[in-house]
Amino acid sequence: MKILCACLFTWALLSYCSQLYAQINTAVIQGRVSTEDRGPADLATVILLASDSSILKSAVCDDKGAFKFTALVPGKYLVLATKIGYNQSLSGPHTVIDGEIVNAAIKLTVSIPQLKEVAITGQRDYVEVKPGKVVLNVQRSIIAEGNSAFEILRQAPGVKITNNSISIIGRQNALVTLDGKPTNLTGEDLTGFLQGMTSGSIQQIELITNPSAKYDASAGGIINIVSRKGTNLGTNGTFNASAGYGNFYKSNVGVVFNNRTDKFNIYGNYSYTADEVFHTFTTDRIINFNGVTSNYNADYYTTQQKSYNNFKFGADYFITDKQTLGVVIYGTVNNNDYVKTNTLKIANNGVQDSTITTDSKLSRDISNINYDINYNGVLDKAGKTLSADILYNDFTRHSSEYIADNFYNAAGGNYRAPLFLQNLSPSGIHNWVAKVDYADPLSKNSKLEAGFKYSWVKSDNNLVFGPLANGQYQSDPKFSNTFIYTENVNSGYVNYTNNQDKINLVAGLRVDQTSASGQSLTLMQVNNHDYINLFPQVELTYKYNTKNDFTLSFNRGIERPSYININPFLYYVDVYDYRSGNPDLLPEYTTTIQLAHTYNKTLITTVYAYQTTGFYGFNDFEQNDATRVDITTVKNFGTFSALGLKFFTPVEFTGWWNAHFSLDASYQRIKAYAINGDLNKGTQDIQLSTDQNFSITNTLKAYILGKYESPTFYGISEYKSAYNADAGISEQLFDKAGSLKLSVNDIFNTIRDRASAHYQNLDLTIVDKSETRIVRLSFTYRFGKTSVKTVKHRTANEEEQKRAAGN
Repeated sequence: MKILCACLFTWALLSYCSQLYAQINTAVIQGRVSTEDRGPADLATVILLASDSSILKSAVCDDKGAFKFTALVPGKYLVLATKIGYNQSLSGPHTVIDGEIVNAAIKLTVSIPQLKEVAITGQRDYVEVKPGKVVLNVQRSIIAEGNSAFEILRQAPGVKITNNSISIIGRQNALVTLDGKPTNLTGEDLTGFLQGMTSGSIQQIELITNPSAKYDASAGGIINIVSRKGTNLGTNGTFNASAGYGNFYKSNVGVVFNNRTDKFNIYGNYSYTADEVFHTFTTDRIINFNGVTSNYNADYYTTQQKSYNNFKFGADYFITDKQTLGVVIYGTVNNNDYVKTNTLKIANNGVQDSTITTDSKLSRDISNINYDINYNGVLDKAGKTLSADILYNDFTRHSSEYIADNFYNAAGGNYRAPLFLQNLSPSGIHNWVAKVDYADPLSKNSKLEAGFKYSWVKSDNNLVFGPLANGQYQSDPKFSNTFIYTENVNSGYVNYTNNQDKINLVAGLRVDQTSASGQSLTLMQVNNHDYINLFPQVELTYKYNTKNDFTLSFNRGIERPSYININPFLYYVDVYDYRSGNPDLLPEYTTTIQLAHTYNKTLITTVYAYQTTGFYGFNDFEQNDATRVDITTVKNFGTFSALGLKFFTPVEFTGWWNAHFSLDASYQRIKAYAINGDLNKGTQDIQLSTDQNFSITNTLKAYILGKYESPTFYGISEYKSAYNADAGISEQLFDKAGSLKLSVNDIFNTIRDRASAHYQNLDLTIVDKSETRIVRLSFTYRFGKTSVKTVKHRTANEEEQKRAAGN
């Protein structure tokens, strides 16, 4: 442990020193932006451009109109200053050398309203880290190029994906939103949605660990996906296609388009994905009962052929230059065919007893469609804003599986007749959401926001399960069931923001009133839950000087159970293995405190602590030693707490080589409620990640990416270390309008979960492996108008995107 800590300290120190080294003997461009009357242009935006007009850095002038760009590599630069109500002003080129300070004086003139074009190509960093939030600028990196949203998240710093669970705080499920609106998907359905969404349709992905009161109160943080939506007058778009191979084929094709006029903006995207993948799952159970030691060893293997249709089509009507009415339809239509094989070998006291094979074919079709009408308006000259949304979500799943069990004795002969089973499990989820948000800029430095949200959902689930008898499938009442779940959540929030010279404050309170009812019609059981919760949030930032900021934040959140986790259906795996939901499952609550230090707006160190009560974020196993039957379920197990340190820094080694390093080291403790046993265990968890980026020529770029997580303990299981590496190379084509990328994900085929559980009467070992090593060739081409026009109109979801970005 001492050696590991010493290595981590050395690694962090070297990263820190590399950051400082990059600033030694480098140039500075500084200056002052003034208006025609020679007054300071405070709050003007100043953009540093390379000689080819690509964006390198940006800054906001202080109250004296001053700005400063440091740590510059010798070369030629342009400086562009902008401010609302004034014409843009371009200064330069300025030639700088090592150690030199160049002064630039820029004057802005009052603008006469008209449309002007400026041809600028952005070069923002792919990963931007701020206290409480990480932003992935998807269109700025070859790492994301050609990948699905799922792959982008898998590669992102601070993101952990395990068994269709996506986490940015510990291993708790994050709330995934699209343009600030919840997807209402979890587990396998969420994975399918993200795998069908290509990078070409995504502008940014925001990983928010400290969401304000304006958000749904998510205990696991928020992953907000911001769609690409053009602001340029005219028509433009992107075409992308990819083909890959691992153990099976992979393919994708898609298009993103936008057409904007003075009064309308019509936009959309469509992608089609066709893949075949495999999944293996091995479990070894040891059962001690009545002096007999039994081994139940199962090997599960499945192939999945899947086709995903992912789409989004919308239109904005600019009622006036300050009011916008928008409509949008988006969603997925997926088709999945599985072929499953499960082999269970049973031995007693080391002697082979029998083997049971389970073969099945499963067909599952999923449709998830969203209909949204939205309004955004600026109410007066003071800047008061009002936005409203009405959203309807329709989720439909058809699932039919036919199973064949064969039973063999130790000699290989059948000891009973085969068992043929039918498993039909259709479901439908209908969700209505209405919300209103209001913002009032009380002064130049302060703002008050308030809003209300109404959500109503109904989940209708059916399970028809039973054996084949006399040529017809029968319904077994022990398994077949109908479960209807309804939930109404009414939320209101108030949020106050105040920005001063040295101190920035964001403080808010969200109130949720929840009424939920689960009704099992077959079992004639009803579970009702009604509760009211308060979710406060505070973020206080102290600007010590121009290079050092300190941020202290507090947040309380909730994670409500997914619909499948509260569904009491008993799902069949084999005659000794089942899965079940828990209708008595209650929400879990998390309280988080963070203290972050930001150096030079790049190097961020965060100390954090959080505690979760009602913790249920893992699979629990209920084993009956007498019958040998194991049921995988979820329950409110106990409390989970963590104390940790996060560290992130970008490093520029040379003009052609830069990198990002991140570290998350924590001490965690899980304590069971008395009803669940006497578990009270602490453990360490260390996560490291880095991406190395290389500009080989002006058009040829490459990257290498790696992740590592130390052995740890979670739930009731010990996990072995996890690690992986990806790489890729990309060539820009057609005067940088297109690109061709070759990538390899999981080069050494090491992504898998390896765990063991030794708790109470359970002695279980698990190895979970999906197809992850994939070679992929991707092509992207951007077409249409690319120049930027100064347009006053607001897009329909601009305010929602600002909310999601924390502005």
